[in-house]
Amino acid sequence: MSFDILWGGLFWPLFRLLLFISLGLLVGNIVEGLRWTRAMGRVATPLIRAGRLKDISGASFALAFFSGVAANSMLSEAYEKGEINDLELVISNLFNSLPTYFLHMPTVFFIAAPFIGRVAFIYVGLTLIAAFLRTGAIVLWGRFSLPPDSCCGDVSGRLKEQEVKSFREVLDKAFKRLKRRLPKVFYLTIPIYTVFFLLRHYGIFNAFETYLSDHLTFLAWLDPQVFGIIAFSLAAEFTAGLAAAGSLLGSGAIDPRGIVLALVIGNLLSTPVRALRHQLPYYAGIFRGRMALKLILYNQGLRAVSLVLVGSVYFLLTM
Repeated sequence: MSFDILWGGLFWPLFRLLLFISLGLLVGNIVEGLRWTRAMGRVATPLIRAGRLKDISGASFALAFFSGVAANSMLSEAYEKGEINDLELVISNLFNSLPTYFLHMPTVFFIAAPFIGRVAFIYVGLTLIAAFLRTGAIVLWGRFSLPPDSCCGDVSGRLKEQEVKSFREVLDKAFKRLKRRLPKVFYLTIPIYTVFFLLRHYGIFNAFETYLSDHLTFLAWLDPQVFGIIAFSLAAEFTAGLAAAGSLLGSGAIDPRGIVLALVIGNLLSTPVRALRHQLPYYAGIFRGRMALKLILYNQGLRAVSLVLVGSVYFLLTM
């Protein structure tokens, strides 16, 4: 393998990728730190009225744009005081899925964009549509399952305005978060990108494609090369799947449609593990044991259904 092949196919693309990841993470952290999603909290009042939720639910919804833990703590306290019942707690917690999504969307996009370029708009757009579908379903659930007199109006009395930090403070915090996250991103990206380069160079993907075409005909609708993306998403985390996707996309080995479907499927299949690893610890600290498990099951179940629906529609429309 010549130096020209290594430089053009591995070293330079990898250096460029890591540079854009670093810049993207920094910008994403600044966007989150400046709380530019604050204006989205204004949608709480009409939505809670449509869903017949109480003012505490609207306040929690607006607060979830800044802190999911704080929003859930507010609901837990109201539940323990008897201000909301089991059903209202479940619906209110699910209702927070949209602002929770917006809380992390900038970082997700700015991680994905350096890996898969314009395809990131499609992938993030599909997950955004899924989030809106979940919110619509939750509002309808509340509308038809909660009594009309359960709704209160204004959320402003419940939600206290958080102190706005200066840009300098936001920038300092963004750099600190970047320094904590970059080593892990580099640790995942460099070996994965290298492995996929070697697999392509030595024809492993071609052999794998031949094997699948001979033995796994029921998966013919899915490009065999995307299984690497799905496998890394399951075995490691989102960044690992993106590194694999970026390597394949950059070499022209797979089209954008296959990348999007692979990321959606990897996202879907990795949901249970991520729920246990990330959601269970802090949910168990806020809600009581059985209720914590119940809320996680409802959250992940609804999320899975919305992803399957959106992914299926995208698959059919792009055939």
